Amino acid sequence: MTPAERQRELQRLDDLARLLDARFRLFGIRFGWDGIASIVPGLGDAVTALPGAWLIWRASRLGVPRSVILRMAANCGIDLVGGSVPLLGTLFDVAFKSNLRNMALLRRHLEETR
Repeated sequence: MTPAERQRELQRLDDLARLLDARFRLFGIRFGWDGIASIVPGLGDAVTALPGAWLIWRASRLGVPRSVILRMAANCGIDLVGGSVPLLGTLFDVAFKSNLRNMALLRRHLEETR
């Protein structure tokens, strides 16, 4: 993968993470489709876990080591379980932002290996 292709891939993954975790702002609070979908307990979080899992898969394709992938998967799992709780899960999803956390892990690894 060329550096330009890698940069485009990172931009796509950043865009996805922002869409899921920080697309909207209301009263100064950033939230995304993950927080909105969690209004439907269980189902909403399961649906938004799929793009989160795809983000992790793409990180593995970029050569991220297993230890970082496991941390990213843990973030996704915590988000899935915590967000599944009725009502409180929605607040959890708005606060936890697993996809943005995972992008920070991905970027940190890529910067360290440069």
